[in-house]
Amino acid sequence: MIVLLGVLVVILGFATRRNPLLVVGVAGIATGLLAKLSPQEILAAFGDGFASSRSVTIFVITLPVIGLLERNGLQEQARTLIGRLGKLTTGRFLALYLALRQLTAALGLTSIGGPAQSVRPMVAPMAEGAAERRHGPLPERVRERVRSYSASADTVGLFFGEDCFLAIGSILLITGFVNTTYHTHLEPLQLALWAIPTAVCAFLIHGFRLLRLDRSLDHDLAAPGGRSAAEGSRTAEEAK
Repeated sequence: MIVLLGVLVVILGFATRRNPLLVVGVAGIATGLLAKLSPQEILAAFGDGFASSRSVTIFVITLPVIGLLERNGLQEQARTLIGRLGKLTTGRFLALYLALRQLTAALGLTSIGGPAQSVRPMVAPMAEGAAERRHGPLPERVRERVRSYSASADTVGLFFGEDCFLAIGSILLITGFVNTTYHTHLEPLQLALWAIPTAVCAFLIHGFRLLRLDRSLDHDLAAPGGRSAAEGSRTAEEAK
């Protein structure tokens, strides 16, 4: 039981807002020492864990490419593109992205989107561009709100869409656990079919929330405080 003190290290590290990588590393080393493992055995355990799940870190390969694209004006081009589509508001654009993300995830294409791959370089700037076309320069609090809605569209679409695919890890884990524990024969297709109504409900509920974002932005930026903040942001940009 003493080896479980490593979990306490993780809790304390996250509670004090330390670097997650450092917290997990220290917790792993502490757990190994409490289990009376030698330094060589601890290092070997880290190596085995990384080698067995190295595919999880493959997204790191895309980061330099995304960085180069952003440096050469990817976000500006995304804002320009959305500025040409006059009828596409922030809420409508994010609802459209939610549908696209959910459909692609249901087909097993879970890696074509994500916070690093699409939300930060393209989706969030396009959503901000749609809001700026309608309301002018945005206050920082409104800008952060639009970014959070952009991330939520990606997360909800992936989370509820991927369970409709037969070969996704969560479906295989559930079927394997149920068949082994309860000695039944549950097919992945059965779970995937039952996930479709949940995915549809998630799309309708969150899509409605995204569409309501336009009205919420209109209300917030029409208020005296929101309008003055927007004008202050516009003045600061002109001063630069």
